[in-house]
Parts: sequence; C-alpha cells; structure tokens
Amino acid sequence: MSDPLSGIKVLDLTRVLSGPFATMTLADLGADVVKVERATGDDTRGFGPPYSGGVATYYLAVNRGKRSMVADLKDPVDVETVRELASAADVVVENFRPGVMERLGLGYARLAEDNPALVYCSISGFGHDEPGAGYDLVIQGLSGIPSVTGDGTGEPWKCGTSIADLVAGMNAVQGILAALVRRERTGEGAFVDISMIDGQLALLSYHASAFLNAGVEPRAKGNAHPSIHPYQPYRASDGWVNVACGTNRMFASLCRELDVDWDVRWPTNADRVAARAELDAGLAPRMAEDTVASWVDRLNARGVPSGAMASVPIALSRARPVEHEHPDGEQTVRSLPPGFRLSDARHAARRGPPALGSDRDAVLKDWLE
Repeated sequence: MSDPLSGIKVLDLTRVLSGPFATMTLADLGADVVKVERATGDDTRGFGPPYSGGVATYYLAVNRGKRSMVADLKDPVDVETVRELASAADVVVENFRPGVMERLGLGYARLAEDNPALVYCSISGFGHDEPGAGYDLVIQGLSGIPSVTGDGTGEPWKCGTSIADLVAGMNAVQGILAALVRRERTGEGAFVDISMIDGQLALLSYHASAFLNAGVEPRAKGNAHPSIHPYQPYRASDGWVNVACGTNRMFASLCRELDVDWDVRWPTNADRVAARAELDAGLAPRMAEDTVASWVDRLNARGVPSGAMASVPIALSRARPVEHEHPDGEQTVRSLPPGFRLSDARHAARRGPPALGSDRDAVLKDWLE
C-alpha cells in the first residue's frame, strides 16, 4: 500500500507545538513537508533542557518527517520564494497571530490567487477573525477544563500535557484531510480555520451538556467521575489502582470479588452516585488490603476494567517508539508514532527531524524546477 498522502506537498510555516504536531502527522501519512524556519530556527530548538545531542527533546518530539529550509519572512526576496513554493504546494499550514500572514503578503487570499486549489490551514488561539495569542496555558484556563480538574478544594488544575496545542494540531489534520477530500471531488481549495479555544470547548462534551441541557454546573471531583461510580482510582497497599464500573453488571462482579452485597443495596448507577461517600467508606479500606498487581489481575478476571496509575516511564514501556536519524547525523532519536494505524502502511515518516536549513537546495529543485 502506498502512503496515503504520497505526492502531497505541504508548506509548513508553523512553529512551537500545535502546527508542528499537525504537519508531523501529515508527514507520517506520506506528505512531503517542507518546514520553513527563520535563521535562528523554530523556538523549540532551544526549549531545554533536556537536550539530546545538543538539540532540545521538545523539538525532536514533533518534527520528524520534514525537510528544513531557512527564510526571512520580512525579506521581500525570501517572501517571494515562499510564494513560489506555495504556488506548488497542495497545503500551507501556519500558526501566526491573525493578520500577520496577510501583512507579510502570505495570507490565504493572496496565495489562492496563484493557486486556487490550495488548502490553507491557519491555527490560532481564537479563530482567524479574533485577535489574541494562542498560548496553551491561557487557552486551557479560558476553556473551563481546569475548573473541573483537581481535588475539588477550589484550586483549578491545568492538564499535565499541552492539550490545547495538541488538540488544535489534531483538529488541523482533520480539517486539512477533509478539505483535500473535497478538493478531489470539486477541484476547489479551502481555508481551514482552527481555533484552539473551540477545540478545548469541544472537549467539555458531557460537562457542557450537563450545563446547557440540565442547568447543572460541573465541579471538580478529583479523580471521581460526576456521573458514574465507582469509576476512579483507589489506594492499594503499594500504589493506586483504577476501578471502572461502567455498568451494573461490572459493579455486581466487583461485589462478588469482594464478597459483599452492595449490588443489592445500590443496584443502579444512580443509586451508587447518590451514595458515593457511603460506598467509598466500605470500598476504600478493602482496596488498601492488596497490591495494585493483585487487584488488576483479580478484577480484570471478573470482567471489571482496572489498571495501575502509571508513571511516565512505566507508561512508555507499553509504547512502540519509532527510531530515526538524529539531526546531528551521529546518533538516533526515538519518538512516539501517531495514535492510529492503516493496514500495510508505515506507522511513521521515513525521515527524522531535520537539521536547521539542511534541505533548501533540494526543496527548491524538487518543488520549483
């Protein structure tokens, strides 16, 4: 099977995280991604420590599969070169503040004059028509998600990973692929407007529905679920174990393992949510009697979904990292592949993360000659 995006040219004018994550995914799907950087490179080349071979591991995480060239977007000569590349491209991706690309002469309307079939994706904090910088921390805070995250004592907690950036990158890939499919049918290009705040608001999902449709304001409940119980971690004798009783049958199986009749006392999920504190007063001390590994084996054998609360090193023992050449050409770098697989297709791009400006001559020859 050929790479799904084989032959698709992507001009990558992004930096930091949301855009590079999106364009890396396109590279994983087989697109020829050309990363245009300023003379000092993408900011993330210096986001360290930690470093690997003198390059920040942050940069290495989201830039495999690309070719790099340097251009000064304030230099008229370099801007003209970028326009020529855009004329040959299928996709342009940028994540500057709204209005910046238009001032540089690289906005969608200008580039579409020369390339009407162009798919142009703009990632920003609040959408193309609203100003404001798209910093992950700020966007997370405005989304309301931190207000439902944490121990419920009043202090909001952001997610431990940059979900506003990463979700925006995922949404960008979806929008770009949808636009490419439509272009196949109609020949028309498209402007794909990705708003980080919209992506985060969408993640509120059932929390949003609770407020919009029932007038119930969601509150932080620590690791507990607002609508399902027991569905949270419990302290075992040597760590924490997650217990996810998503159905009445699963709860009955948990009760059989513990040799209790709580399923008779609280037969429905609504009963258990209402009696959350009383149920936990009996369940928590029982869970503390055995080890995490023992509980995982015992409960899963009963059909009760359970698992350990893993550290990052332990979690990565389950991952299948891909390995590429390091930009220094002297070692290798490992990174995590995308979260999907296509039958018979490679699971990641062939290239590793590029050294700064390493491919200018080859790109100009391949795209413009």
